[in-house]
Amino acid sequence: MSATVRSIEGQDEASLLREINNALRGLRFGAVEITVHNGQVVQIERKEKFRLQSPASRQA
Repeated sequence: MSATVRSIEGQDEASLLREINNALRGLRFGAVEITVHNGQVVQIERKEKFRLQSPASRQA
């Protein structure tokens, strides 16, 4: 299966892939959601989770 990335607001395929790569960079826990409308990428959303440990679990 292949996908075609169309130009959006002056952005070409390379620009969109660069933005997706930037959203993924450094992400350890979370998700990157790409919203497509009428075959065009309209939004890239990054959701990051931070896992916190209680002081008691750090000692174990």
